[in-house]
Amino acid sequence: MEIKEAQRIIDEWIKTLGVRYFNELTNTAMLMEEVGEVARIMARRYGEQSEKPEDKAKDLGDEIADVLFVLICLANQTGIDLEEALKKNLKKKTLRDKDRHKNNPKLQ
Repeated sequence: MEIKEAQRIIDEWIKTLGVRYFNELTNTAMLMEEVGEVARIMARRYGEQSEKPEDKAKDLGDEIADVLFVLICLANQTGIDLEEALKKNLKKKTLRDKDRHKNNPKLQ
């Protein structure tokens, strides 16, 4: 699925099953909540914190998809074409960082 298609599918889902978008502030708060759930899994599964038995069944992919869903909702309701925004962002990073990471001794 391409990004434009994902934006369209989520917009259609919101308008049919979700009734309407939550306002931007609510969606921002929801995004932070979802990112927190990803962070919890990462800290416990890959970090130094211990993972509780009930956390072992949590699906990291599903939690990341929740983040993406809310992020796409925010893009849709603020008129952002994520595909174009990502292309522009990658161009910026390429120009800014083309030699930076190669010359970073910490990354060698």
